[in-house]
Amino acid sequence: MKVTDVRLRKIQTDGRMKALVSITLDEAFVIHDLRVIEGNSGLFVAMPSKRTPDGEFRDIAHPINSDMRQEIQDAVMKVYDETDEVVPDKNATSEDSEEA
Repeated sequence: MKVTDVRLRKIQTDGRMKALVSITLDEAFVIHDLRVIEGNSGLFVAMPSKRTPDGEFRDIAHPINSDMRQEIQDAVMKVYDETDEVVPDKNATSEDSEEA
């Protein structure tokens, strides 16, 4: 399985979230709502998640092996590094992103 497309929008917020991302796998399956997060050790790609009733975040979709996780990370960060435009987004707050 290969990442065949990355759609990324850099976001200007007060929080740790730096971009919203959609990826396409094998030109056949799209995953929306990945995020680029500024963690304590630098930027990383967070999988789509939702908040549980106890306040924790749980991934909705995620790779099951480290090779696929690395491929997603590399593909997203390549596009992130190549993207200059940053848009203010009043709807994307730090509450929407999980803590790293």
